Amino acid sequence: MKKVLLFLFLIFIMFPNKVKAKDIAKSSIVMDIDSGRILYQNNSNEALLIASTTKIMTFLVTMEYASSKLDNEVIVGDEVLKMYGTNMYISKGEKLKLLDLLYGLMLRSGNDASVTIATYVAGSIDNFVFLMNEEAKKIGMQNTVFKNPHGLDEETKNYSTAYDLAILTRYLYKNFPLYKKIAGAKYYDFKSNLKSYSLTNRSKIIFTYDKITTAKNGYTPLAGKSLVTTASNNNLNLLIVTLNDYDIYTNHASLYDLYFEKFTKTLILDKKNFKAPSNLFKEDYYIKNDFYYPLSKSDDVKVKVVVDRDKEKLGHIEVSLNDKIIHEEIIYAKAKKAKKKTFIEKIKDFFKNIFK
Repeated sequence: MKKVLLFLFLIFIMFPNKVKAKDIAKSSIVMDIDSGRILYQNNSNEALLIASTTKIMTFLVTMEYASSKLDNEVIVGDEVLKMYGTNMYISKGEKLKLLDLLYGLMLRSGNDASVTIATYVAGSIDNFVFLMNEEAKKIGMQNTVFKNPHGLDEETKNYSTAYDLAILTRYLYKNFPLYKKIAGAKYYDFKSNLKSYSLTNRSKIIFTYDKITTAKNGYTPLAGKSLVTTASNNNLNLLIVTLNDYDIYTNHASLYDLYFEKFTKTLILDKKNFKAPSNLFKEDYYIKNDFYYPLSKSDDVKVKVVVDRDKEKLGHIEVSLNDKIIHEEIIYAKAKKAKKKTFIEKIKDFFKNIFK
């Protein structure tokens, strides 16, 4: 029978509540990147047109299927001839590195870059779109359908949700450091075999809000304005998605100001200093991981130890937030150190070995 002991603490973090923000987007979400905790959401599961924020998935598919080919030379084909809207203005027959095309995809929001990448990575745009939808399913984007790699929506339309785009962005941020490097760049210069390029990030917030770490905007007349950003402050890493938002940059800055002030990244389990009640375990014990979580002044955190012995496992810890378990951590028994032999015991062993 399991023995359960409640112990440790309730955590109350006091914050001044001075900042107020009015969210003006049709759909939006604020998520903590490290834990995945949703700090705020507004209509975040409604499927909407997503314009050029599509290119975040184009980036992911490229990393999943061609990350070893970033220095390869790509020859621009006929696919660019039909592209309009925001472009890098690459030419048919031009040779560029795949890495340079990724910068053009994210900084310039190049529709011509997106179809060139798609054709190179998957052999055709249709094959690439298939991979986009497969990746979406794999990482849990349940309300997303891609029909093209760029986001233009006059002929084919891409639908997703603020929540799904948050899942996508968090996955890229945590698994592919190059995403943060490219989507967080302000400028990028390079040369192809035909011309020189000097790219400037089209997401203006990256120049005006100093906590921003990545940004990708989008716009079509049908979709309206959209923006996906990440930002960091005092070890708290947040991401925001807003869709159909007529003032994307002001809205993101206001939401970041509010949630950076309201939440603090808090150490709940400290592996170096963790202690269970003194009468609970006779053995020496330890936990392998620290556990941090973003907390506000209204959060009620409880830590519970459950004794359920199994070989080297002594039990586990359950961390609850507002009566819902958010984390579990195993408590392990430390290996017993072999007792050092005395000088007399060593002599006895010596003679025993001789007579053997």
